[in-house]
Amino acid sequence: MINNCIKYLLVFAMFAGSANAVDLAICKGRYALCAASGATPTGKTIVVNGKTFQEGVAVCPVLVGPAIADLNLMGGKCKAPKGKVWSLFSTLTSYPQAPSWDVQPMVVRQFTTTDTSGMSNMWSFPCDLIAKKVNDVRLASCYGPINESPWTGDHVPVGATSFTAAAVGVLNPVGGNFPTK
Repeated sequence: MINNCIKYLLVFAMFAGSANAVDLAICKGRYALCAASGATPTGKTIVVNGKTFQEGVAVCPVLVGPAIADLNLMGGKCKAPKGKVWSLFSTLTSYPQAPSWDVQPMVVRQFTTTDTSGMSNMWSFPCDLIAKKVNDVRLASCYGPINESPWTGDHVPVGATSFTAAAVGVLNPVGGNFPTK
């Protein structure tokens, strides 16, 4: 039940709650699905729509099929540069997940951001393909902002209620904050 509610909330918020213009598209082909991953700070910053965030890297499985993209963050096209894929949103309910990269059902949970672990947003950001497969799963290193709201593009504050499909204890889990406006 919560999984379906989160999916509907995510899609609704993208259409109705975004302060930034979103150019949604269904892209077909290879993409990274970071929904159950966490992000490690790279020590660099990333600028998204004129705002600066701490950059994180998440290791994510590479899948093939239709996925939802924000073309505004992807240079207006689904095709990724050579050797790369985009991290996109999918409605899959089972997919490979760390640490074993076995296919497991998605389990969405709520959490609260803290001063030691926030949330990360990898949606429609670039990923470098990793040459070596793990458990026969192709992986990618995806780079995106830590504590950037996918709904507003603003900084997510400490104490924000957020959601993710990453396991409990994963630092800076990929997900989104619940819209407060």
